[in-house]
Amino acid sequence: MGREIYKTKEEIELIRESSLLVAKTHGAIAGLIKPGVTTLELDKIAEEFIRDHDAIPAFKGYAGFPNTLCMSPNEEVVHGIPQDKPLKDGDIISVDCGVLKNEFYGDSAYTYTVGEVAEETKQLLRVTKDCLYLGIEAAKIGNRLGDISYAIQQKAHEFNYGVVRELVGHGVGRELHEEPQVPNYGSRGRGIQLKEGLVLAIEPMINMGTQKVRFLNDGWSVITQDGKPSAHFEHTVAIMKSGPEVLSSFAFIEEELKKNKIEIL
Repeated sequence: MGREIYKTKEEIELIRESSLLVAKTHGAIAGLIKPGVTTLELDKIAEEFIRDHDAIPAFKGYAGFPNTLCMSPNEEVVHGIPQDKPLKDGDIISVDCGVLKNEFYGDSAYTYTVGEVAEETKQLLRVTKDCLYLGIEAAKIGNRLGDISYAIQQKAHEFNYGVVRELVGHGVGRELHEEPQVPNYGSRGRGIQLKEGLVLAIEPMINMGTQKVRFLNDGWSVITQDGKPSAHFEHTVAIMKSGPEVLSSFAFIEEELKKNKIEIL
């Protein structure tokens, strides 16, 4: 700890620009996520969209990752590799996207429903999204990092959901992953004190069943140990005097879902 990097207002605006491009990339595929589409097709659309906006897909080639998007269906928690296999009615799919533009990164994830999804799965998505916003609410000057973690964990535990421990949120800036790490579990009043200019990717990864996960042999995909679904939502957030400021956005996604008559959870 102690290596966190504080950003100037100008740098935060550049991170906002990258984060909004991530949001628009999500918007470019949100209406296409339906039974029969492959995650590889969606990945190609996202890569083209990012490059057309004079930016670089942040994940492609990152530590050898082969694609633009992390696409993690059902029991996959995160870091799923896009496949040539069609999505099915009743699936959920977590889509994580990052871009590099003007030397700064943006990062955001959203879990989508595919066709008609079971009510208990929809509840998992709603609660995970709530966990994200409760974590953001706690990202105030003077609070501690543990206050964010605690807010997320408390909400998930109300529903007896598992909170993934092996994977965490992180600082964002000139690097995709900066200090500090932002766990989704922890104690209030612990960790570094939050100060103006810190930019964090807050990203609850919440499992319907056990918190335990397994890393697959492809070197990337992480799945739940019990095979139950997992949800993932993420925003890039700046800690400002006026309060936490969300630099990414779900507005472009939700506009597309509405247009395509897909339920917004």
